[in-house]
Amino acid sequence: MQWAMNNRVKIIIVFLAISMAFSGSILSANATQGENANTSQGKSSNVTATAVVNDSNGEVAESQTRSQAMTEIAAYLSQMDAADLAATVKLLRVAQVLKVGYVGDVSIEMLMNGGIKGTVNALGDPYSQYMDAKTYQDFMHMTEGAFGGVGLVLGSKDNVIVVVAPIEGTPGDKAGIISGDKILKIDNKDAKDLTLEQVVNMIRGSEGSEVTLTIQREGEENKDYKLVRSSIALQTVSGKMLDNGIGYVRISMFNEHTGEDFSKKIQELARQGMKGVILDLRNNPGGLLAESVKVANHFVPKGPIVSVLRKDGTRQTYFSELEAVKYPLVVLVNGGSASASEIVAGAVQDTGVGTLIGTKTFGKGTVQITVPLGDESAVKLTIAKYVTPKERFIHGVGIEPDITVEMPDFKENNQDLQLEKAIEVLNEKL
Repeated sequence: MQWAMNNRVKIIIVFLAISMAFSGSILSANATQGENANTSQGKSSNVTATAVVNDSNGEVAESQTRSQAMTEIAAYLSQMDAADLAATVKLLRVAQVLKVGYVGDVSIEMLMNGGIKGTVNALGDPYSQYMDAKTYQDFMHMTEGAFGGVGLVLGSKDNVIVVVAPIEGTPGDKAGIISGDKILKIDNKDAKDLTLEQVVNMIRGSEGSEVTLTIQREGEENKDYKLVRSSIALQTVSGKMLDNGIGYVRISMFNEHTGEDFSKKIQELARQGMKGVILDLRNNPGGLLAESVKVANHFVPKGPIVSVLRKDGTRQTYFSELEAVKYPLVVLVNGGSASASEIVAGAVQDTGVGTLIGTKTFGKGTVQITVPLGDESAVKLTIAKYVTPKERFIHGVGIEPDITVEMPDFKENNQDLQLEKAIEVLNEKL
């Protein structure tokens, strides 16, 4: 009873404070802006009055919306301490000052959207972002298996936007952009002070339109790449039989269909007499954690695959149910292998069921969730970190392969040194 009373008092005080914040802002604006502020205040009153004389259905709907909003606000505010409440009131006061006093047209919705973006960006985490309706739609299409753009998966390192990996067969891949390339400019606009979200939004666009990226590559002069955007349908799993019963399977990323498609490909190769597997995760930027667990289940023996550690100390471990390892395994990785790819690679390395060949992986060891906000927008938020079966946290560090094989651009000399080494190692195991 006392708790409920304290919360009711707290909420009443907060609402009074918010009202004072609004009125204080208007008074401040009146003092400096004169008639313009009075006109703005009058318009606000007129809007309220107009709403009251709407038809009865509209009035009921608005009343219900207000009631629902107030209930939700009360729930949030009741959980805040004094400092949080003061910061909330300050934000609302600033919004009202801008709405009333700024010389141009301003809406609270516009200000709040900007505030949300700034709030998420304040985390300093390139993997947490506010997604407006278009960005959220593009993101969902990507995880579902299709999206529009030039086919570059981007990340942020040391406040520089870098290519995690180009997606096979896309405009970015065909143009020769590679993992590790740094994006300096988009259509001649400096990308230095842009967020990851801003860069992604600038690169995306309608099918058939063009975008020019200025790329910095280590040891080379900066180069402009003129790309034509396309609609990209993703088939994430491909494979074939090599000599001596070696099955080669390539995963380009982990979307909603990857686990199922991988199972089908493994079964297909098994029917052809597969004796060992080369799993190619190079330039695979990751994707859905659950799908990486499904893939790992084909190789990692019964036991943990990955553990997800949350802020509150809770731990969720994903296990393999594989009773016996069936195939000798080699996994190809490089600097473009990230996130879900590193979950598979880390589990394989820690359990000793396969050999990692290539170069050090990207080093993304965090987990994100997407929280829809009810208006077709959403927040993507980092909520946990993950560790490998041997409790390794690889974020910002990456995974060193068991056998390091550096490789020049094989598109120029048509020689895949890493794959050749994988075949050699696997033949020794067969």
